[in-house]
Amino acid sequence: MLRVILAEDSVLLRAGLTELLTLGGHRVLAAVGDAPSLLEAVAAERPDVVVTDVRMPPGLRDEGLRAALELRSRDASLPVLVLSQYVATAYATRLFTDGPAAGLGYLLKDRVGEVTEFLDALERVHGGQTVIDPDVVRVLLAPAAADRPLARLTPREREVLALMAQGLNNQAVAARLFITEASVVKHSGSIFTKLDLDPAEGNRRVLAVLAHLREQAGA
Repeated sequence: MLRVILAEDSVLLRAGLTELLTLGGHRVLAAVGDAPSLLEAVAAERPDVVVTDVRMPPGLRDEGLRAALELRSRDASLPVLVLSQYVATAYATRLFTDGPAAGLGYLLKDRVGEVTEFLDALERVHGGQTVIDPDVVRVLLAPAAADRPLARLTPREREVLALMAQGLNNQAVAARLFITEASVVKHSGSIFTKLDLDPAEGNRRVLAVLAHLREQAGA
């Protein structure tokens, strides 16, 4: 059971998410409708994970995202899953490049309807993984300029990297693409090499995914 704080300005969606999380075996410590209340609730309750919308009162712009970034600046180990109405790569870029990516997720709200996927993403974020919505990944994997590292990848390597971005391990990637795990390992090694990722740099899977976001930021 995870102890969750939820921030969503839509009363109906907030109630629905609370019910979904409860039915999923988790406990919602607080369900709030604006960014200041989110910051206060986290300070008071110290949750296992935070789920927050991007746009919330008082300005209905990016208050939820800014609150998530502030929470992570206070405690980089706090797992945060951000929900967005639309594919907004600028938000994803900002979220994943302003600090450590471990324990961060960015999903479109439509993904909440896929209950199993949503709860799985929540648990993976809590486990320290990085989760990025497949639709966001598809935008990030749009054809890159020829002078950028992403342009070096083959179509199959792009597919493998897209699934990595969703937090899937080698076995799951192999199952999705109907290839062997050995092939996934081979493609992953090629991706790391083409993106100039040193084996000594730690979690190269996350670094490879973040390469897209950094490239997007510089576009």
